[in-house]
Amino acid sequence: MIEPGKLFQLEGGQKRRKLALTFGALERDILGIAEKGTEYNFTTISRSDYIKQLVKILIKDPKLMDSAKAELEKLISASDFDELRTCNCARNHLLAIIGTFPAEWDLVIAPHASPTDENGIVRQREFFPGVCVYAEDIRSPFNIGSIFRTAEAMGAEKVYISPHCIDPDQPRAIRSGMGCIETMGWQQCALNELPSELPVFALETGGTEINEFEFPQKGICIIGSEELGVSPEALHRADYGRVSIPMKGLKASLNVGVAFGILMQKWIEQISN
Repeated sequence: MIEPGKLFQLEGGQKRRKLALTFGALERDILGIAEKGTEYNFTTISRSDYIKQLVKILIKDPKLMDSAKAELEKLISASDFDELRTCNCARNHLLAIIGTFPAEWDLVIAPHASPTDENGIVRQREFFPGVCVYAEDIRSPFNIGSIFRTAEAMGAEKVYISPHCIDPDQPRAIRSGMGCIETMGWQQCALNELPSELPVFALETGGTEINEFEFPQKGICIIGSEELGVSPEALHRADYGRVSIPMKGLKASLNVGVAFGILMQKWIEQISN
């Protein structure tokens, strides 16, 4: 943390970068996840007043848009001052001025509930037995993390990944997965190593529309990469069929993580009735 008065001695670009880092550190402090030595420790000024002073410095920045100034002024004058929202808003306006836009791994998010209880006993995760996904050659760590996150949230039992998928233990995949990769059961295997007792279907264009598709009570859904889709070999392995999401846009294109989320909602909705 830096005293507000010292910021005035810094040049424009240096001042903006220091402010952005400080707002990020404050967000972590508010969420209780500050790294050791970065906690807020000024005794002469409250954290709320400190944040307001930093925001007032930012408001004077000539490169800050008028709409951004109005938003920040409204935040710091609110009777119910929201420290976290104010810091997040200020940091993102600063990043926009600097020209560095926040990527997913830059997000400051509080950790989710621990997988263990207060006695250290692992909590039992609820899921739909036999509901699984096979991620084929997903190269993006953010997409594989998103797939794990959706699978865990919607109650899938297990995630299978192909030999050429990005490693789920890759740091950005772990970040994107929001802790789900550590708690979700997964296994790397080839197509011919998938459990033979479970029906296999593919999420791919040219199949039965999702609203008409009869999902199995148990099964494995194959999802492919955004670049190539599901491979011919995987489509051949999908003996239960092919399901498609109808789209009207000119591009008719969905991110693989978004498409998987739509599919999981429909699958779970159907087998829960």
